[in-house]
Amino acid sequence: MSDRPEKIGFWAVFALVTGCQMDSVVFMLPANLAPYGFGYLGGWALSCLGAVALALVFAQLCAWYPKTGGPHVYVKEAFGSTAAFFTGWTYWVISWVSSTAIVVVSISYLTPLLSRHWSMKTVALEILLMVIVTVLNFCGVKTAGGVGLVLSIIRFFPLLVVPILALFFFDPANFIVAPSVAHLTLPQTLNQVILFVMWGFVGLESATTSAGSIQNPSKTIPRAVLLGTLFVGILYLINSLGIMGIIPGSKLMHSSEPYVDAARVLFGGSWHLAISLIASISCIVALNAWILTSGQAALGLARDGFLPAFFMRKNRFNAPYWGIAISCIGMIFLLVFTANETIAERIFTIIDFSVITFLFVYAICCFAFFKLLFQKKGDVLFLIRSVFCGLVALAFCGWVIVGTPARILLIASLFTVSGVPFFIHFLRTRKNGTVYLENEGLVPATGILFNPAEHFLARNGVVFERKGEQQREKENQVL
Repeated sequence: MSDRPEKIGFWAVFALVTGCQMDSVVFMLPANLAPYGFGYLGGWALSCLGAVALALVFAQLCAWYPKTGGPHVYVKEAFGSTAAFFTGWTYWVISWVSSTAIVVVSISYLTPLLSRHWSMKTVALEILLMVIVTVLNFCGVKTAGGVGLVLSIIRFFPLLVVPILALFFFDPANFIVAPSVAHLTLPQTLNQVILFVMWGFVGLESATTSAGSIQNPSKTIPRAVLLGTLFVGILYLINSLGIMGIIPGSKLMHSSEPYVDAARVLFGGSWHLAISLIASISCIVALNAWILTSGQAALGLARDGFLPAFFMRKNRFNAPYWGIAISCIGMIFLLVFTANETIAERIFTIIDFSVITFLFVYAICCFAFFKLLFQKKGDVLFLIRSVFCGLVALAFCGWVIVGTPARILLIASLFTVSGVPFFIHFLRTRKNGTVYLENEGLVPATGILFNPAEHFLARNGVVFERKGEQQREKENQVL
């Protein structure tokens, strides 16, 4: 086995970025937006603008700091360890919590092939799917990324063929405003639409968590993030218009498989079964991408001393198996816990607090972007362009957060608060200093002096480096 693990290139990273964004939402978005009629276009435009601005912010941050871990890396450079810990913890937890919606939709799209009755059999299938995708990620970033690329190509069939053909049968009369939302003001309508559409852009930053496993990350990741987000935005527009234009709004808003219903109208026969299978595969692509992301996020946190050292342990495929396994176990628990709810209730519940939690993370990354930007040297044009993109991204995050009900904000904040016990562990670790193992990264020190085992390892080529808080803070200030 080579000492240097294989790294993935642009197309695999592009598949990762689009895979995380184009998850279950793309197949449920037409049904979710159907009650708003043509009014959804305004929310879509604002969401796309905000997503592109955020993509530009993350692209620049990753160009500056191409390091495994994702958002907490940039927050640490800007605001120090405390803010970085809670950012990283929140991002890691919500990355696997939100993925439960993908599992639910993936299995629900198989119901035309199986049974339409909700039962523990369905929960068993969800758990089986989780285990299979988790094992795939145990095979390493190269394997998971390669499989994701192949499956991404397969899933473009329903996402391109069905909506494009549907546009030939487009009927504006199918767009209606449901009585349940007719009383909403324009800002309220836009805010609700943005929550749904933005769920489709969550994950635009996912490639930054795997920077250490990507070829030339300072160039590859920014390109993949920006182009992937633009591609996803255009694809969402085509899909929403196509599906909403061929199925009456009164029927579409109650549909649990909009693409299957559209396939029945377009092709008849049993073609809808093939679409159902491919739609499920598409969700599996997204699930694969998010499990990979959660494992890499935990690895980055552990390397910075924010999580216990065992999160840095890797198998022979260079996969951080502890982070992946714990993410899988947490998702299985949530799937079982919400098993008695309907599919729609499970998805809407997860979407509500997940989007806001991600926007919290995005917002603090925008603040970090501004602080780091003014510490860098660049021409005036670059500064003006960067400030504009940062302001658009931050304003978008702020607007959605401010317009969100207090109950959802409270639930979202609980993800951050849940990290307090681990933060206490981090403070104790920092107090004692840290030890850096050449093959594993930064690990907690066991005492003031090396023990005999450490002496033995040191004599056999393992490098130890003890760093106190002052030295680490000094290093963080060297930009």
